[in-house]
Amino acid sequence: MTTIYFIRHAEPDYSNHDDLTRPLTEKGNRDVVLVNNYLEDKQIDIVLSSPYYRAIDTVKGFSNKINGNVIIIDDFRERKVDSDWIEDFNAFSLKQWSDFDYKLSDGECLREVQKRNIKALNKVLAEYENKNIVIGSHGTALSTIINYYDDTYGYKEFDEIKLLMPWIVKFTFDSDQCVGIEKINVFN
Repeated sequence: MTTIYFIRHAEPDYSNHDDLTRPLTEKGNRDVVLVNNYLEDKQIDIVLSSPYYRAIDTVKGFSNKINGNVIIIDDFRERKVDSDWIEDFNAFSLKQWSDFDYKLSDGECLREVQKRNIKALNKVLAEYENKNIVIGSHGTALSTIINYYDDTYGYKEFDEIKLLMPWIVKFTFDSDQCVGIEKINVFN
């Protein structure tokens, strides 16, 4: 069995509109301890992450504890919304979850995000079979992965977690078959 803990990043500083370099807030940095505490006894073999700073910063402290580097997987990045900042993110998200092919002129649709993330996940499953893995991730990207294995997960569920940062989703795989999904709120 392969166990993957997708870690949705802690609270980011939205005053930085650059998706790649957006850092964590002070609260986000404090909340990383909750992730570290949860993962402490999970016998993690390897830590991977999206290339975005907020995802890396959420898992790098734990990676340092197990004497490992964070391996960056570009295809685990968050969806590209557009080149411009979106003011009404809720309306945009609802439209995307209602139509997996909807996107703005310079963005990605959820189907593209899902396909990219599942392709990366399948490579990880092949390379690290029977390992315990941490992957630094994002709310939308992670939600499309959940949706791939459980098509009842949609906008309502995404909306319920959009402010939950950090958030952990544990996937259990037998080879490349998902046999379990557990959602973990580290604040409880």
